[in-house]
Amino acid sequence: MVRLCNDIDILKIEPALFGELHPANQVLAAGTGGELAGTTFEASGANFVSAGVEAGDCVYLKSADGVLDGAYEIAAVDSATQLCVSVLRGDSESDPISPGGGSDITHRISTFKPQITEVSLRLVEYLWIKPGQTIGDVSADAILDSDEVHQLGAMGTIAAAYRMLASGAGGENLKEKWQHYEQLFGKWMERCRVAIDKDGDGVADSVRFGGCGWLIRD
Repeated sequence: MVRLCNDIDILKIEPALFGELHPANQVLAAGTGGELAGTTFEASGANFVSAGVEAGDCVYLKSADGVLDGAYEIAAVDSATQLCVSVLRGDSESDPISPGGGSDITHRISTFKPQITEVSLRLVEYLWIKPGQTIGDVSADAILDSDEVHQLGAMGTIAAAYRMLASGAGGENLKEKWQHYEQLFGKWMERCRVAIDKDGDGVADSVRFGGCGWLIRD
C-alpha cells in the first residue's frame, strides 16, 4: 500500500476536515470520558490498536469546559487505551507539545487514508514509478520522504476529500473548494521534483520531474 502523506499533513492545511467536516464513515475510534495529562491521552475502554490508529493520525478532542476543542497530532500509540498527542508541530522530529490537560474529554479519530492511498497511486502512476509498471526501473518504495512529497500528497487528498463531501447532501457550497484544490494539485504535479533512491542507501540516485513526459519506442 502506497501512502505519500498522512493525516497530519492534511491537518496543517485544512483542520476543518477533522472538525465539522470530518467524514462520518471514516471514523476509526470515538468515545467520551477521556483524560489528558500533558501529552498523554487516556481513554478507558478504547482499543486504538485494533482500530488501526497510527502515529501520523489526528485526534479531535473536546473537553466539557470548552478549553479543549480542536484536532491534534497523534505522535505515538502507547497502548490500546493510551495515545501521545501534540499540538501541531513544524517538525515531526521535535518533542511533542502538550495541548493542556483535563478530564471528561470527548475524542474522535477520523482519517483520510482511503483518499491518501488513491491520490498516492495517482501520483506514482503519473511519475511512472508504480510497482509493476512496464516502464521504469524503480518502485514507489524508492521515493525519498520529503516535505514536497507530503505537501503534494496532502493537496491531492484535500481535493479528493472535498470532492467526496461535495457529492453529498448540501455539498454545493463545497464544490468550489474541491475545484480549487484540484487545480492546485494539477499545477503542483506538473512542477514537482521527486527524489528516487534506487539502492536503498538513503541518498537520491535520480530525480523524477512532474512536467516531463516519457517517450516509448515501439
